[in-house]
Amino acid sequence: MSSIFTKIIDREFNAYIIDEDEDFISFLDINPLTKGHCLVVPKKEVDYFFDLDDNLLKKIILFSKKISCALKRAFKCKRVGMTVIGMEVPHAHIHLIPINSESEMNFSNEKLNINEVEFKEILIKIKKNLT
Repeated sequence: MSSIFTKIIDREFNAYIIDEDEDFISFLDINPLTKGHCLVVPKKEVDYFFDLDDNLLKKIILFSKKISCALKRAFKCKRVGMTVIGMEVPHAHIHLIPINSESEMNFSNEKLNINEVEFKEILIKIKKNLT
């Protein structure tokens, strides 16, 4: 059975897609910790992040860097935090989270309640800052 991320990649489920290439896709997290919180997901379905082959591991970091730079330009934040947790979905992925303090990276924090209009505005803001 395909993961929810594979269904997003295959366009079976809608998502707020920031960018993609032949190997990766990035989209907004629907339960964000901060505005701009997004995921970077390899299109190849691999459960555990560090089971990705070395070439994909290198490439996912460079793809994530591009998204991170757009997030940093789009939002007033000190950093873009990156974490690999991957317990909730059996498909490797990276969380990129615009932050001003480390406490904003706590996944126990209450998630933002963002409506469709706000998600679309956030998406446009990020895409305008992609290079």
